[in-house]
Amino acid sequence: MQITDIHATPGYSGFFFDDQRAIKQGAQQDGFTYDGEPITDGFDEIRQAGETLIVDIELADGTTHRGDCAAVQYSGAGGRDPLFQAAEYAPVVEGPVAEALAGRDATEFLANADLLEDLEIDDKRLHTAIRYGVSQALLAAAAATQGTTRTDVLADALGTEPATEPVPVFGQSGDNRYANTEKMFIKGVPVLPHALINSVEKIGEDGETLLEYVEWLTERSQELGPDGYEPRFHIDVYGMIGEVFGAPYDRDEVIDYFGALETAAAPYPIQIEGPMDAGSREAQIEAMVELRTGLQEAGVGVDIVADEWCNTFEDVQAFVDAGAADVVQIKTPDLGGIHRSGQAVRYCEGTETRAYLGGTCNETETSARACAHVALATDAAQVLAKPGMGFDEGYMIVENEMRRTITQRNREQTTETETETDEITADD
Repeated sequence: MQITDIHATPGYSGFFFDDQRAIKQGAQQDGFTYDGEPITDGFDEIRQAGETLIVDIELADGTTHRGDCAAVQYSGAGGRDPLFQAAEYAPVVEGPVAEALAGRDATEFLANADLLEDLEIDDKRLHTAIRYGVSQALLAAAAATQGTTRTDVLADALGTEPATEPVPVFGQSGDNRYANTEKMFIKGVPVLPHALINSVEKIGEDGETLLEYVEWLTERSQELGPDGYEPRFHIDVYGMIGEVFGAPYDRDEVIDYFGALETAAAPYPIQIEGPMDAGSREAQIEAMVELRTGLQEAGVGVDIVADEWCNTFEDVQAFVDAGAADVVQIKTPDLGGIHRSGQAVRYCEGTETRAYLGGTCNETETSARACAHVALATDAAQVLAKPGMGFDEGYMIVENEMRRTITQRNREQTTETETETDEITADD
């Protein structure tokens, strides 16, 4: 089945774009917005509406298959591509991208997605958001024309055996870190709560506010969680531990603080994302290795998660190769084509680093469902509930997509087995 055309429609994403540099430098919240001037290129406000570019790939049979271009909440930070403005990029998708893909066989997902990765305009690669969204549509088109699930198309492209149970979902609370986390406890979410600790005020001048919050997590999870509930706590601190304590990160003061976090979380495991922001990939890896080595030598069982400066496939490789993290976030919009996220998960196999298939609250329900198939195809360690910061919606979308797909695959495999049995019986 041939691709005949591609259409692009600007729309809204599930959250907002935020100027992380301005926030870190002290921009004050004013209700839901921030006071002050933006710092990062492309921003008109410190917080502005998130955008998506809805991509419809049209096939020769008249059907259309959708993907959504999306970029992370903190666009333009930590080495990422610049702010994604949908109207600006719509002509690119309907022009050069459509021309490159028109006439190609829709069943050839991997070849089509790779072509998109290599496509350049004026000697520049396509924005990661374009590669992300168009590859989702290519995946949906391939699954439809092959009469199978997106999980199976990805598994075939990546050479994997899909998970037979839902991948553990990581819920994010946003700033509503108490009420939304209580919702997660009631629903038995396996990994939580993110907590959005992105300022000194939220972590405390000496880290005391975060410690109190982790103590609350432990106590409240035991009060509200279902029988047998054993959550894994995952806190994103946006470099704030580095802001509070500073380098070097293997000194006693820092290691003791991580030990206190471990004690507060007990008996549950805890992992800390983005403990510092060292300003470059090389410096970040060096700082993470220093911290991780210090924790291991002291016997402190807190896992650290790579986020800042770990954006592209090559970044993931660098962090994994250096042993810089226990967990590496694969930030799906930043890797470009959705198959690149799957390849990054696979790169973690056989290493000491677990793969967290992440992304951003600033995606859409379409991209979130596509990522659920990546999680299943690669059996990642955990997958982010997205989009939005309300928790319930993102959790419902990702968890239900995985459950539905597993049920569909089980049903199809049962039918295949019954057919084979009937054929053998008929031959006898």
